[in-house]
Amino acid sequence: MATSLIQKPISQLTLSPGSVVTIADLNWQELEQVLEEWGEKRHSKIAYCQGVLEVMVPLPEHEKNVVILGDIVKLLLNHQGREWECLRSTTYKNELKRVGIEPDDSFYIEHREAVIGKKRLDLSIDPPPDLAIEVDLTSCTQESAYLALRVPELWIYAHDQLRIFCLDNDGYRESNHSLIFPNVPLKTLIPDTIQTANRRGISVALKALAAHLKTLEF
Repeated sequence: MATSLIQKPISQLTLSPGSVVTIADLNWQELEQVLEEWGEKRHSKIAYCQGVLEVMVPLPEHEKNVVILGDIVKLLLNHQGREWECLRSTTYKNELKRVGIEPDDSFYIEHREAVIGKKRLDLSIDPPPDLAIEVDLTSCTQESAYLALRVPELWIYAHDQLRIFCLDNDGYRESNHSLIFPNVPLKTLIPDTIQTANRRGISVALKALAAHLKTLEF
């Protein structure tokens, strides 16, 4: 993966898939200016924490896994009859904490009514997503940003493994169980479903998962 370090923002970066660029010593006003110049149709993701901005361009394989993971979460929530709002890679920002992050996927479940109909979110007044998902995470900056925003649950999927981080008073603790799906064996269910999707296709994998869920009690 190509990685470089520059000292000032450059809004007209041309990056290839898999690239990561780090922009150091960037204040909040400069961040807002860069995001405005880039616009919302860019193919890159950003993570900003305490003056350091990372710009990442995902690989196609990464994007496929993001889609599968999001579909799994929706299938689980629908199976349980729970309401949800999916905001995908919305930019979550809090100027007071000097943090901005774009997850690969994100869900509002307990706090879904607080964001229905909103076109912009400000986490200095709006609640954070109940669940944020990162695939193939390559930097520790994101975890620090999620912690600063007090996101209750963070999933990191990398190297065919799911890691679950739950927020407590002291920070994130890694857990074998999800707060959102406490009785679901996610650490085996999700990798197995993604591997099936990569071998046989997404629709086949999701149908198999839906059938499997009917045999589980949760």
